Amino acid sequence: MNINLQSTLTHKNIQLIPLVKEDFEALYKTASDPKIWEQHPNKNRWQKDAFTNYFEGAIQSKGAFKILDTTDNSIMGSTRFYDYNETEKSVLIGYTFYATKYWGKGINHAVKTMMLNYIFDVVSTVYFHVGAENIRSQISITRLGAEKVKEIEVAYFGEPTKLNFEYKIEKEKWNLIQDNFV
Repeated sequence: MNINLQSTLTHKNIQLIPLVKEDFEALYKTASDPKIWEQHPNKNRWQKDAFTNYFEGAIQSKGAFKILDTTDNSIMGSTRFYDYNETEKSVLIGYTFYATKYWGKGINHAVKTMMLNYIFDVVSTVYFHVGAENIRSQISITRLGAEKVKEIEVAYFGEPTKLNFEYKIEKEKWNLIQDNFV
């Protein structure tokens, strides 16, 4: 099955727009704050060389988005679908970051809800790899209904292996709880 991992998704004042190479400078401007990356497995992504690698992985994934605040057209951050497995009907969501001014405002919840509602039309399981030190993301993912299933060493695109927690949510569970998140 051929699926589109980069459809434009919109909810209220948030829009997920397929990431393109021309977005590099604008997205790097958002990503260049070291505070954003403090809990991420690879804390140096605020540096241009490390971010260039991150961005190249995003483009190659063919599932990456820039997250836009439509009230002022500012870039909030980025996220992506990746590692689609047709046989298992699964995909991962991750590599997500937001500018600090959007933290604690329910943005991640809204973004992940849009993504889950969209992707569960074609998959039955969504996984998330969350850095072992990324407490904010672990809390956020569990609030969506995802459950921690294992600890795993993950080598993100072009980066060293780091300890992550793998979470998953099944389509059936999402269908039961999603109305709480609309």
